Amino acid sequence: MPSFLDAPISGAYHLVNGIASAIEPLTGPYAAAVAIVLCTVAVRLLLLPLSLAAVRGERSRAVLLPEIRKINERHGKDPERIQREIAKLQSESGTTLLAGCLPMLAQLPFFWVMYTLFTTAIVAGQSNQLLAGTIFGAPLGIHWPLFASTPAYLGLAVLLAVVAYFSSRRQLRQLDETASPMSRRIARLLPFGTLATAAFIPLAAGLYLLTTTTWTLVERTILLR
Repeated sequence: MPSFLDAPISGAYHLVNGIASAIEPLTGPYAAAVAIVLCTVAVRLLLLPLSLAAVRGERSRAVLLPEIRKINERHGKDPERIQREIAKLQSESGTTLLAGCLPMLAQLPFFWVMYTLFTTAIVAGQSNQLLAGTIFGAPLGIHWPLFASTPAYLGLAVLLAVVAYFSSRRQLRQLDETASPMSRRIARLLPFGTLATAAFIPLAAGLYLLTTTTWTLVERTILLR
């Protein structure tokens, strides 16, 4: 790991480990797992302004997409004109088609930190105590077992699938009647990408993924009612 990344990783380690140590009398062997959930919730609260911007972006996008289709039909042979017209449309509406991606993009550094914390044996010059944390006996640093499943990973997979299912339904409801079959297929399948991601990351990072996707589902359901 590059030396300039030592500081954020070390800071995150002391924060998560400090929270885990503080709540260990109440949570026992699940202290590190609960600390991950609490840190994830704290991150999402910090990102709430971006989430509100994303919600406004989703509402604006529902209005912009039909207009963008008209622009594409009207100037289909002039890509530069299409770009200018779309940019003008977004400027007049005060939004961008990428607004909905802001919370996800802003979380990438936090997700990377969580991944690194549970794949590194030595952090801040000392043994990584977080690796001793478990969920139902499965170490938080373990990856998806190749030949055997654990209750923790099975539970994680089931919960991710449930959240993905409801996220998929919500995204399909957001599409209008002019949406193409490809757009509907992407909206239906994209949320299930979390299951594929969980197969390649430590259990701790999967727990972060489950917490943040659940937060997103609940948040969007409330704000977009």
